[in-house]
Amino acid sequence: MIRLGTGRLDRIVAVGAHCDDIAIGAGGTLLTLCRARPGVRLDALVLTGGGGEREQEERAALAAFCPGADLRLTVHKLPDGRLPVHWDEAKAAVEELRERTEPDLVLAPRTDDAHQDHRGLAKLVPTAFRDHLVLGYEIVKWDGDLGRMAAYQPLSPEIAEEKVRLLQEHYASQRHRPWYDREAFLGLARIRGIECHARYAEAFAVTKLTLDLGE
Repeated sequence: MIRLGTGRLDRIVAVGAHCDDIAIGAGGTLLTLCRARPGVRLDALVLTGGGGEREQEERAALAAFCPGADLRLTVHKLPDGRLPVHWDEAKAAVEELRERTEPDLVLAPRTDDAHQDHRGLAKLVPTAFRDHLVLGYEIVKWDGDLGRMAAYQPLSPEIAEEKVRLLQEHYASQRHRPWYDREAFLGLARIRGIECHARYAEAFAVTKLTLDLGE
């Protein structure tokens, strides 16, 4: 297993189609990053759920997942499950985010995610963030779209447990879902940990990666 670093991370972008996507897909990575780099700037964008309970959950959750970070969260009100027919609004939101930040890392959904909202957002991200490292996070669901991943962020047992605790604590509106439980989140993290010789991990898809091996 080869370990590659990114250099110093001062600015991060995280985008999600729905409130809770970012935390489910990359919550452990955010906890790890923010604890290692106090004061890191995180610009987060969520396209649906604005103006109600879901936005309140998201603001409280991301504050907990990003301790000590300079968190700047925007939650829009596009309709859940209908992002493909609101392409112009979604694209404008992503481009507006790009205009106000120059990130070292972008966390986004995978382009081969089975959910139309996730997949649509994933395809928009590289049109705005063209020269950036984009890691595509995964979200377990009934579609059965999990696959082979290219990049892994190992998680300590403490971080993995905290991720699960925060997901359960902050997203009360999702607790009724059959896949939204401790076993699902820790089980996937354990499998991804096995794949990268760690106890737990989050895994990411990488569409394009430029190496600089000469320095």
